[in-house]
Amino acid sequence: MKPNSAWIILVIAGLFEVGWAIGLKYTEGFTRLWPTVGTVLAMVLSVALLGLAMKSLPVGTAYSVWVGVGAVGTVALGIVLFGEPATAARLVSVGLIIAGIVGLKLATPS
Repeated sequence: MKPNSAWIILVIAGLFEVGWAIGLKYTEGFTRLWPTVGTVLAMVLSVALLGLAMKSLPVGTAYSVWVGVGAVGTVALGIVLFGEPATAARLVSVGLIIAGIVGLKLATPS
């Protein structure tokens, strides 16, 4: 797999991680069928795509970026969907995660 393809797959895996993290909120403790089905499907796709990306990317980089994309997306959607606070400290912290993701991308050999 080409390195750029692996990065694209990794970002998509991270987006599915956001989907299942947010989906957990809607399952209400796995008591609602369709939100649970969607959440489990997003979990499976997220991990499968992460595994696929790891065929070409270093495990530490791939896992860290996957978690970082998931964390940033989940915080953003938490603010938008659930009215979670968007304090300066939270936004700066999210910015640091983004800086870490970019740093790992730039520091990973092609």
